[in-house]
Amino acid sequence: MESVKRVDDLDEIEVRDPVSAPDAEGRPRRTTRRFPLFTRDTARPEGGGRAAPSDAPAPARQWPVLAVLAMAGLGLLLTALDLFRVGILLLGVALLVGGVLRWLLPDVGMLAVRSRFTDIVTYGGLGLVIVLLALMVQPNPWLVIPFLKDTLHFTVSN
Repeated sequence: MESVKRVDDLDEIEVRDPVSAPDAEGRPRRTTRRFPLFTRDTARPEGGGRAAPSDAPAPARQWPVLAVLAMAGLGLLLTALDLFRVGILLLGVALLVGGVLRWLLPDVGMLAVRSRFTDIVTYGGLGLVIVLLALMVQPNPWLVIPFLKDTLHFTVSN
């Protein structure tokens, strides 16, 4: 079995493959295009850089995630103060704003969790669902979708 390499032999191999990632000391570790069985490090998501220059204070560098968290925190506070519909609506809008910021800005700091596409779909989808549910919550919904009532009567019959 000559094709199987030991871990000790990896230090002696020069890797020129663009997929290989260097370890903490800067030496390339992966010798094939095959994904490793165990992940030992993680790559920053696309757009995961600083949203402000490095000489700016820490809160200014992470302003996109702080803006979304402030909106979400205000929504939770309003919900706790018995303004349920407005608070949950603000929580959904905060997620939608997070998706828009992820889409428009090249660097969003810690708001970038996964790839840009996955973050936009996740923030946007969850935000849209929360906003729609907040608009349809009983009593006196602000948004009435007629076929939902018929669907409920059809599925839950005596």
